[in-house]
Amino acid sequence: MESSAGTVFVLDDDERIVRALQRLLKLSGYAVRPFADAQALLGCADLAEAECIVLDLGLPDTDGLSVQEALTAKAGHPSIVFLTGCADVPSSVKAMKAGAVDFLMKPVEEAALLAAIDAGVRRTRGEREAEGQLAEVHARLDTLTAREAEVMQHVVAGRLNKQIAGDLGTVEKTIKVHRARMMAKMGVRTVADLVRLVEHAR
Repeated sequence: MESSAGTVFVLDDDERIVRALQRLLKLSGYAVRPFADAQALLGCADLAEAECIVLDLGLPDTDGLSVQEALTAKAGHPSIVFLTGCADVPSSVKAMKAGAVDFLMKPVEEAALLAAIDAGVRRTRGEREAEGQLAEVHARLDTLTAREAEVMQHVVAGRLNKQIAGDLGTVEKTIKVHRARMMAKMGVRTVADLVRLVEHAR
């Protein structure tokens, strides 16, 4: 279920709204997967594919805020756009504080909905890219020997090779070798790049 525009899951108990949303989103280039109830959505094996979830606040079997909480527990921080048929300021505040992208009133304006979904998809993709980059940094760190990791910490702290050698009880030539190997494994050429990478990992 891949789409250049994004993959959107829709949960609403009103079949007419679901059909209308499907038509609109498909015409806009999104891949759409509808759900009739919260249990079906939360039990979906492909939940991680959702780049944005359009979620009805007032569901017959539960409320949208509870579904949001369950989704966060299962899938991290999914991008959620809430739809509601009645103005509910406390719920909207709670939803937004919990990370919702937007909270829209029914009948929703197409432009507003598409803008919110686009923002949700972009946020999800940005977060996944950041997670991938972080995982890559940690994978590089895992390739370092204990001595290389030790040298790296000294380099990041701004210590010179001669100073590091004195601290670790070895000669400067040995430190240069460990340092060169460490920099190569971390995929950086400058100390500034190394510092940024280590700070990102932290």
